[in-house]
This record gives sequence, structure tokens and C-alpha cells, in this order.
Amino acid sequence: MPAMYEVCERLNVWDTFGIGMNSRLKVESDDLLLQAVDQYQQTGMKQRLFTAMRYQAKGWSSERSVVIKAECHAAGINQQAVVTNRAGALIVPQGVYDDYIQRGESENRNKELKIDLCGERLSDHRFMANLFRLLMHSAALNLLIRLRRELPAAPPEERRRAPLPDAERNSPPTGAELRCAQPATWRLRVIKVAAEVIVSCRRVLVRLSSAWPSLPTWRVLLQTIQRC
Repeated sequence: MPAMYEVCERLNVWDTFGIGMNSRLKVESDDLLLQAVDQYQQTGMKQRLFTAMRYQAKGWSSERSVVIKAECHAAGINQQAVVTNRAGALIVPQGVYDDYIQRGESENRNKELKIDLCGERLSDHRFMANLFRLLMHSAALNLLIRLRRELPAAPPEERRRAPLPDAERNSPPTGAELRCAQPATWRLRVIKVAAEVIVSCRRVLVRLSSAWPSLPTWRVLLQTIQRC
């Protein structure tokens, strides 16, 4: 892991990495943890307190900023630390840590590529073949993201929860239901569809079933592609 720190610093890339709590970091944050426990006992509400320090672990080439979180809630206590080169980490440690825990959303995008779009199917024994497959899967994901952004926005959350009137329930689709849909939903509803393909010297005709439930939505998507 120290090698990754140095690579990011050499390339001027902002980074935040999770690190294990050792005895030194625990000593530095024990008072903060006691404060979190005391505040939780007084309020009965979850407490998250933060501190930051300059620290150099064994094997590190230099000192780095470390943010420590001390947490107390109904399930118990928790101490966690991250190392970062982000500016302002010593001034606003909570902001650095809260940004770090948002990594889960980025991991969701990786799951969409690997699972929903089968981006992990790299079983060929040739490197270039696997690289080409990965590039094609990545291009497909980027095209899908672009198309999602072109679709109209979905109605507000509170409006979606309320029962729709009959007129609105039976209104033509707008594509908004796919704007936030995952690639697996796209594959199920508008991509992986049975069709008849007729090839002639002048054109390729794709015939879809008129009984297909997502046919109106498919027409909306085609109109969206034309506008792009």
C-alpha cells in the first residue's frame, strides 16, 4: 500500500486510503472515543467525532495526514482511520472521511460494468482479445450512461409515492422510468429482446413483436437517439 501512496503523490492525484488502527493511532484517539461515548450517553443519539494528525508509519517514506473517526452508537463503539494527501485534511477531517465513504457509489459503477454488462468475461487466453472485450464493454456502459442522461427526469419522490390518477397512469411512456435504471434493467426491458432480423441488399430490418410490453418505451428511446 505505501507504494500506492507514492504513485498518487508522484502523479499529483488526490487519494484517500483506509488503514488499520494500530496501537499508536488508538492512543491518539482514545480521548476522542471517550468523548463520543460520553455524548452518546447524554443524548442517546449516534456520535461521530473526528481528529487528524501527521503520522509516519513504519515503511512510509514520509509523514502523511491521517484522519481518525471515533464513533459510538447503540451497536457499540468504532474507531477507523484513513490516510490522505487531500488539502485541508487537518482542518476539516470529517469532510475528508465523509468523502471517502462515498466510494461505495463508485463501486456500484464497477459492479454494473462487471456483472450487469458482463465486463468480467475475459476468458480468452490472448491478452489483446480480452483487452478488446473490455474496451467494448466499457464503451457500452458509457453509451448507456449518455443515453440515460438524455432521457427526461423522473417525477419527484413524493409524487411517485402518491397514487397516480387514471389519466396519468395510462399516459404514453416518457422514458423517465429508465433514467435511473441499472444496466441489468436496461438489458431485461429494452436490449435483450426477441426480434426477427431480415437482411436485404438495401437494408437490415428488425421486426419486434407488437405484443412486447416495452415497445412504446423502445420507440421513445429511438427518438431520444435521433435527437442526440
